[in-house]
Amino acid sequence: MSNVTHQRPPGVFAFASAGQIRFGRGTAAEAPAAIAELAAPRRKGPGAPHVLVVHGADATRAAWLLEGLRALNIRVLGWPCAAEPDLASLEQALAAAREFGAHAVCAIGGGAAIDLGKAVAGLLDADSAPMDHLEVVGRGMPLQVPPAPFVAIPTTAGTGAEVTRNAVIGVPEHRRKVSLRDPRMLPDLAIVDPALTDGAPRGVTLASGLDAVTQVIEPFVCTRANPMTDALCRDAIPRGLSALAVLMDAKAGAEALRTARDDMALVSLFGGLALANSGLGAVHGLAGVIGGEVPGAPHGAICGALLPFVLEANATALATGEAGADSPSARIAWVQGKMAAIAGGEGAQTFADWSHGQGLPRLSDMGLDPTSHVRVAEAAGASSSMKANPAPLGVAELRAVLERAG
Repeated sequence: MSNVTHQRPPGVFAFASAGQIRFGRGTAAEAPAAIAELAAPRRKGPGAPHVLVVHGADATRAAWLLEGLRALNIRVLGWPCAAEPDLASLEQALAAAREFGAHAVCAIGGGAAIDLGKAVAGLLDADSAPMDHLEVVGRGMPLQVPPAPFVAIPTTAGTGAEVTRNAVIGVPEHRRKVSLRDPRMLPDLAIVDPALTDGAPRGVTLASGLDAVTQVIEPFVCTRANPMTDALCRDAIPRGLSALAVLMDAKAGAEALRTARDDMALVSLFGGLALANSGLGAVHGLAGVIGGEVPGAPHGAICGALLPFVLEANATALATGEAGADSPSARIAWVQGKMAAIAGGEGAQTFADWSHGQGLPRLSDMGLDPTSHVRVAEAAGASSSMKANPAPLGVAELRAVLERAG
């Protein structure tokens, strides 16, 4: 089918986002002054505001921001995030931010850096421990006090973490990745400058791009979709798939690549907005558990490996259900059609083969032991992401997805 006709009544929904979003090439130049403005009111007494800047393992890509802040008489502490954050790295960053006397936090980097910065900002003024607020393995309590001012500047196009209200933290002793979540954790400012993604390595572009695409597909087909998230996702799904195809094309010219980077940054932003205001599904339900099982596996790569097979499992489970023009089945079929146009043929395996042909690893290549499939499927069934999945998928169905993606 070429179009989806929306027949459901709008119903009641809410929509929340970052305090302000600035999108477009060149917007990164506005960051130092905007951060200084947010930090200044928190300073008590004389002296310069203090800002913690969380960046990737290599500080060079954040040097322009650190220098820009210092030029405005801001005291800056750069803090590297070398991998996806876990409980220990969060506690270390939090201790450093408090000792430094941070008035505000900025994160510049991929989803890992933004999640770590968001969690530090959320807990900076709290007396409680992180485990008091972590879901699933902790107490899941709301924050005691409001977060410190927080600015997110993504340098990859994938997670959309710059406009979400949670931070994903690994807890190795429980073999899980879980969320620190609170409505007040939405960033005060998100600066999305596609130029910061130029030159990203091919593997990062592929994994983050598949993550971005997954995060507009799952909110579109999930049970909590609403008219605003639909409007975002309906445009973003074909836009993201087309942009990813261009970015993987070795013959694409400079102008085409630039446009594709811009499009993918927009899709990533739309995905963050959509998932924060509707829901996700079995891809993220499984991915969160796999990330705990295999801590070094890139989240976007996991999502990309799972996506076509989860869609197929949902389509099969819904085959005997409602079949209207706006039914979950119809939405999934529309999405699968868009994916087939990129992969050059229909079927989950065709899209998986296209992705692997671009360099995406299989789950087993990422380190997931097939003997853990049952355990992963059981744990995923209890995850928060599964609550919005368009069809009830049991352990047998989830295990079959893992076997095909492995």
